[in-house]
Formats: sequence, structure tokens, C-alpha cells
Amino acid sequence: MTHQDEGHYARKHPADRQVDPKIAAAAREKASEGTMPCATAFTIVKELGVTPDEVGFTLDFLEIKILKCQLGLYGYQPNRKIVQPADKVGADLEKAIGESLEGGRLSCAKAWQIAEKFNIPKMEVASACETLKVKISPCQLGAF
Repeated sequence: MTHQDEGHYARKHPADRQVDPKIAAAAREKASEGTMPCATAFTIVKELGVTPDEVGFTLDFLEIKILKCQLGLYGYQPNRKIVQPADKVGADLEKAIGESLEGGRLSCAKAWQIAEKFNIPKMEVASACETLKVKISPCQLGAF
């Protein structure tokens, strides 16, 4: 979602797309003051066995703002993003990132896979990407 759409997240989806009632119920239950952390959205993904895209769409439809991206890319105060460039990036990690690029970008899902493969925090992959000037996109929840 773009910043100009702030508060109007449902607009970025086709008008005829339908919300799954069980995802909507879980989202309403877990949301707090119209917001939900990324990690909580992924709790819904796991609990209901649905895709991140479906949860993200439902959050958008319900105008629930996603906070605290697990890669540190958005949803933090006061500067939105908290990820910082890594002091150095190991050759193996740099190679894994480079081999996973699609159109010059690393998808959020691929970043998570790399973190799992190297047994490192997700934000460490994002930090490496900051250093390597690699943009992470798209978000699994559709936030960016």
C-alpha cells in the first residue's frame, strides 16, 4: 500500500474480491485499536492454514494497519523502519541473496527462507540487503 492510501487499504484490491469470514473473525479478535503486528498476522496464517496474501487482503479490507514488519521495513515509530545496514555481509549470505533475486529484488518470502536456511534472524537478512542495496519486495501480506 502506498502512503497516500493510508487508512484506505481496501481500495488497492478488486471490489469483487470476497473476505473469508473465518479470517475476518480472527483478524478482528487479534487486532488492537485498528492495528496488528506482522507476527500476529502470521499467527493467523498458521492457525487457520491460509496464505499470507489472504490474511493481508482481509486486514486491508477491514482497514487494519499492519505494524512491526518482521524484516524491520515498516510499522515502527517514529521513523517507520528500524532495519539498519549490516556492518559486513558474509560471502555465503551475499551469494544466497544474489541467487534469490527476481527482477533485482528479494521477495519477503525469499528473505524468510534465507533466514531459516542460515538460522539467523529475519532482520539480519534485511540488514544485509540494506548494505547490498537490495530492495525487498513484495511483502507476503501485500503491505509493500
